[in-house]
Amino acid sequence: MTTAQVLVVGAGPVGLTAAHELARHGVTVRLVDAADGPATTSRALATHARTLEVYDQIGILDEVLPRGQRVEHFTLHQNGRRLARFDTDYSHLPTRFPFTLMVDQVITEEVLRTACARQGVQVEWGVRLASFDDRGDGVGAVLTHPDGRTEHASFDWMIGCDGGHSTVRKQLGIPLIGESSETWLIADAVVDCDLPRDSIHWMRTPAGTVMMVPFPDPGKWRLLDTADASYPSDEAVARRFAEKISIGTGRPVEVELPTWVSVFTIQQRMIEQMRSGRVFLAGDAAHVHSPASGQGLNTGIQDAVNLAWKLAAVVNGEAAETLLDSYSAERVPVGATLLKSTRMATMLVQLRSRKAAAALRTLFTVVRSVRPLKSKIERKIMGGMSALDLSYADGPLALPAAPATGSGPAPGQRVAKVTDPSPAWTALLDELRTPGWTLLARAVPAQYPALHRLAEEHPAVRVRTLGEDGPGPLADPDGALAADLGVPAGGWLLIRPDGHLAASGPGLDAAPPAEAFAALGLRAGAADRLAVG
Repeated sequence: MTTAQVLVVGAGPVGLTAAHELARHGVTVRLVDAADGPATTSRALATHARTLEVYDQIGILDEVLPRGQRVEHFTLHQNGRRLARFDTDYSHLPTRFPFTLMVDQVITEEVLRTACARQGVQVEWGVRLASFDDRGDGVGAVLTHPDGRTEHASFDWMIGCDGGHSTVRKQLGIPLIGESSETWLIADAVVDCDLPRDSIHWMRTPAGTVMMVPFPDPGKWRLLDTADASYPSDEAVARRFAEKISIGTGRPVEVELPTWVSVFTIQQRMIEQMRSGRVFLAGDAAHVHSPASGQGLNTGIQDAVNLAWKLAAVVNGEAAETLLDSYSAERVPVGATLLKSTRMATMLVQLRSRKAAAALRTLFTVVRSVRPLKSKIERKIMGGMSALDLSYADGPLALPAAPATGSGPAPGQRVAKVTDPSPAWTALLDELRTPGWTLLARAVPAQYPALHRLAEEHPAVRVRTLGEDGPGPLADPDGALAADLGVPAGGWLLIRPDGHLAASGPGLDAAPPAEAFAALGLRAGAADRLAVG
C-alpha cells in the first residue's frame, strides 16, 4: 500500500520542518514518531539569525518571534567582577534579525506542528519504524502502531530525523564518527537576580564555570554547570548554582528548585554521507555535537530546508535525481565545520585551565580598551554563531559568476542581505516566500519575449523583471535593489528555493539562463506549478 510519496521519521523540529516544506512544495508526506505525544521538557533554546530568516521564508516567524526573548549581548564575569560585554555586531552580515531569539523547543515544535496541520500533515504519534527496505525504486517500511498493529507501507523516499540514536541511521549501518568528551549538567530554574536578561552570562569561579541563558518566562534561566555534573537532588543543584553565580557575579542570588535537570555527556560525532539511495538523514541523526553555542536545532532545521526543496523538485518531476546528490555535498561540510567550532566553544565555555583563567582578566582589560579589537571579536562570534556567513559556494549548485555581476551576492551565498527593506526589497522577499526558483532579470523590452519563452519552457522557475513592466514586474524606481544585488543592465540572477544564489549572468544573450537551468538539472516542461504573473 502506497500511503504517501515521502515518509518522515521523527517529529522533532527537524522532522516537522522537513514535512512542512515538502508539503508546502506539493509533496504528500507521512510523519511518524515513536513517542506517545509531543515532548513537554525543555531542550534546545537558541534560535539564531539565519534560522529566523528561514522561519520568515517558510511562513512561521510571526508565530515564533513574540514568544521568545531577544539576546544581543554576551557578558563575562570572573570572581565577582564583570570582565567584558560583547555586543552583537552584524555590520558585515546584514540581516533583518540582528539578535538570537531564546525560545523553548516545546514552543518551536508546537508552532511547526500547527504549520504542518495547515499543510494537511498530522503527526502519527506512537507509530514506530520497525524496519525498512530500500528497493531502488522506492522504500518499503514496516510500521508498528500503538495498538500493536503492524502496517506494511511503501514510499518513494524516506527521511530519518529521529535524533542521535536514530533507528534509520543504525539500520543503514552508517556509523557516527567522532568522540565523546565532557559531562555537563543543565537545569532550568527561576533565579532571583538583577542580571540583564538581554544577555547570556558566563561566569568563572574557583569551582569552575557556569552559564546563564534567559528564557522568555519572567525570571527563568537555563543554567549550565561545566565542572560539577553530580545530581544528588533538586535542592542541592539549586544551592550549588546559587553559590557559584553569587561568587561569579559578586551579587547575591537565590535559585528556586529547577523544573528540569539533565546530566549529559557531550558527543562530537557526524556521518560522512547524508544520503543512502532513497533514504536521507538530517539533524541529530546525522551530526551530534556540544550545545556550547546552541547550534543543534538551527543546523538541523537548515538541513531539512536544504533537503526538502530538492526532494520536492525531483518528486514533482522538475529536476533530475542528480540534484539530490547536492544535499550531502552541501550539508556534510557544514556539519564538519560545526564540530570544529563547537569543540572550540566547549573548551572556552568550561575553561578548565587555571593559568588561562588567570590570564583572562588581563586579556579582557585590553579588549575593553581597544575598540577595533573588540569589534573584530564580536564580528567573528556573530559570523559563526548566526550562520549568516554560511555559503554553498564550493558546492555543485553554485555556478561560476560572470565578472560583470557587480558587488551583490556570489553564487552559493544567501540573497536577502538587507536590514531595513525598501518597497522593492519587500516585494522580492515576498517572492522568495513562495516555493520555487526565482529568475530575477534586469531586462529591456527587447528581451521580454525571451523571458516569456523561458517561463513557458520552465514553469518551475518564476520569472520576475526589475522594472515597471515586463514579465512579472518588480518595481525598482531608483535602481537601489539592482545595485544591492549587483545586477547590471540586461543581467540576471537565478535564486534557489531556499534563498541562496545559484547563478548569475551579465546578459540574457551573453549568458543565457537556460544554460544554467541545464547545468543545475532543471527540466523543461515540468508540471505547470509556477509561472510568470
